[in-house]
Amino acid sequence: MACIASLKQELKLAESLFGKDNERFQIHKANMDELMCTFIGSGDEEFVIHCNFTDSYPSSPPVWFSTSEDPVISTAIEQLSEISASGQLLLKMLRHLVRDLCELHGVKEPETMPILDQQLPQEDNEENMGSADEGLSDDEDEEDDDEDEDEDANDMDDCMDHYAMEEEPSKQDSNKDDKDIDAANYAVLERLRNNQRREYLKGSVSGSVQATDRLMKELRDIYRSDSFKKKIYTVDLVNDSLYDWHIKMHTVDNDSPLYADLQQLKEKEGKDHLLLNMTFKENYPFDPPFVRVVFPVLTGGYVLGGGAICMELLTKQGWSSAYTIEAVILQIAATLVKGKARIQFGASKRQYSLARAQQSFKSLVQIHEKNGWFTPPKEDG
Repeated sequence: MACIASLKQELKLAESLFGKDNERFQIHKANMDELMCTFIGSGDEEFVIHCNFTDSYPSSPPVWFSTSEDPVISTAIEQLSEISASGQLLLKMLRHLVRDLCELHGVKEPETMPILDQQLPQEDNEENMGSADEGLSDDEDEEDDDEDEDEDANDMDDCMDHYAMEEEPSKQDSNKDDKDIDAANYAVLERLRNNQRREYLKGSVSGSVQATDRLMKELRDIYRSDSFKKKIYTVDLVNDSLYDWHIKMHTVDNDSPLYADLQQLKEKEGKDHLLLNMTFKENYPFDPPFVRVVFPVLTGGYVLGGGAICMELLTKQGWSSAYTIEAVILQIAATLVKGKARIQFGASKRQYSLARAQQSFKSLVQIHEKNGWFTPPKEDG
């Protein structure tokens, strides 16, 4: 399992070079799912940068992002996309990132950078490797090609095994990472991994690598969360699709009118939850999910026609790729309560539809792009 073993080695070396006491670049969290680090700028300002690893690393590069609006940080992160997937990819990306950030901020590189340079081949040498092979005979070329093909095939087998089972090489690590997930939800994750592997082999992968891997991480984190385990909300994937979620909100503020309405709904219709639908596009997490209320019909609570929800964080303007899905779910619950949402008993369920919700939300965004967002006074919730 070269892919996982290699990543573990890269993470270990990265942490040793850029520890929490490094003067310029610090790694605060490093595991098989993500890397969280801090760059300290020229004015001692701290910039937090995140990196999410894909299930098919290193065949597919990790996803880098930051909540900072600093153009220097954005520029440095964008340039990482130019690095082609290859061995020691994480270390190569870190070298580029740290070096570019230091150059753009006009500060001295960390003292540990020469050690990182020693661990990686020089970029000029990599580019010129082709000229060194020009003197080989045809027979030698064919032998080398055969060896390369065998190595590539072995690497692909290793990476495909990793794509199907992220923690398969170490049962101990797998049990440690997923010990807080019950058997039924763990089975969902396994089924999703197997489906992804089949799609990959057939060449019919849906969505994007970055979105799929981020959504897998979000779902795994939700299965581990206390709010999920306490049944504050539950999650079901529509047709086992990572890009289409049904979310049932079972609990809201006990002192709110909405809570009383939910109790009444349970007595009248035997349903004790609000049903939301959350869909994702292939450019997630850089674009927000689309969220709408499916059932029951609500008045107030910033719920629009068709079931769309009026919240700035659900727009491109207010969205951040650092937001977790659980945080969005809990924020929606709080917004419904603050907006004094009430269940409209007896209302036709046909009032809510995907098409109407999308149209209402589109109109909402256009209005706010023109006039800005209004924050109501505290006394209005």
